Amino acid sequence: MKRINAEWDSPLFRDVQIQFEDTAKKISLDENVFHRLRVPDRTLIVTVPFRMDDGSVRVVPGYRVQHNDALGPCKGGIRYHEDVNLGEVAALAMLMTWKTALVGLPLGGAKGGVAIDPRPLTRQETQRLTRRYTAEILNFIGPETDIPAPDMGTSEQVMAWMMDTYSQLKGHSVPGVVTGKPVSLGGSLGRHDAPGRGVVYTIRDATDRLGWKLDDKVTVAIQGFGQVGGAAFKDIELLGCKVVAVSDVTGGLHNPKGLSYEKLKTFSDAHQGIKGYPDAEAITNEELLTLPCDILIPAATGGVITKENAPKLKCRMIAEGANGPTTSQGDKILNERGDVFVIPDVLANAGGVTVSYFEWVQDLQNFFWSETEINEKLRAIMSRAFHDVYTEAQTRKISMRTAALTLAIRKISAAMLVRGLFP
Repeated sequence: MKRINAEWDSPLFRDVQIQFEDTAKKISLDENVFHRLRVPDRTLIVTVPFRMDDGSVRVVPGYRVQHNDALGPCKGGIRYHEDVNLGEVAALAMLMTWKTALVGLPLGGAKGGVAIDPRPLTRQETQRLTRRYTAEILNFIGPETDIPAPDMGTSEQVMAWMMDTYSQLKGHSVPGVVTGKPVSLGGSLGRHDAPGRGVVYTIRDATDRLGWKLDDKVTVAIQGFGQVGGAAFKDIELLGCKVVAVSDVTGGLHNPKGLSYEKLKTFSDAHQGIKGYPDAEAITNEELLTLPCDILIPAATGGVITKENAPKLKCRMIAEGANGPTTSQGDKILNERGDVFVIPDVLANAGGVTVSYFEWVQDLQNFFWSETEINEKLRAIMSRAFHDVYTEAQTRKISMRTAALTLAIRKISAAMLVRGLFP
């Protein structure tokens, strides 16, 4: 692989680059398009000073990266995490470009973040941080240019503060500047659970194709009990499957007889995490990945399935709820094994951006849909995308990940070639 610019260099960016370059070679991507898609269109680095409750001022770095807007305005989440860096944000922006194209949305890819652990912050400190970060990227975002959304470490409340800050500085209410807002501010019904629900929709499509029956004989392990993992747990439990393991930042749990979402959610809310839950054995996040199960859902963070643990996985299917959970080396090992069906992240977790798109459309037209309508539209889009990827993979005898990237990159390339190069 050709050397990456130092400012973007990170493990995730290198993995995303490898995936892109391998796919570009397979489809003989136009050389000029290749060089343009390999790096982001625009990158913004800001300094975010904000006042702590004790009166001191803390300064942290913030980022917003727009990878490509050939198909429409950029779209992507904002994450607050201490390990956020430019390379990670650039990689996630690229993945968003593939994701929106794959599911047929008229949007491009972007991502943002602030390098801070939000957990120790008070509500007021988080609000000051959010408003200052929004002010710093104000001229970079907008309902017709780049629409942020919540991601790791952020929430609908953070989006409400972003929307209000942008609106105050523009002089009028602009609900379409962000998605993932509270419903009272123009948020969409069904948006909160959409990322996890989309994962389960793709699992249903995959098991239908593979001839599996989703019942209590199907065991599931979920790494992550947040917005994605929690919603996936709830929906797959409703289908009758048995969730035997789950984890969050405080640790993991294993009970071969099955765990209850409602009981675990009640405990987690009361104890700020699932650690100490009495009806299960304590395990680590790493141990969860190699437990015997039918379906593994990595829904926490990136880079968790590696060359070290990929040979040890004992699942029959992986549905990637997180962004970039499998490294390029781990993916190669899974492909060589051939006994694990992988639903790649750009397909499996596209439910969030799809319903974010619905929210953006509803805000622009000031007309809102019912939750039933939202879920029906989401189901249709996810099923069509799964069908397209599965057909491509079977027809060309390639992996599901390569098939997904192939379809997405072809769509973007076609748009870029017909638009041409300015000037």
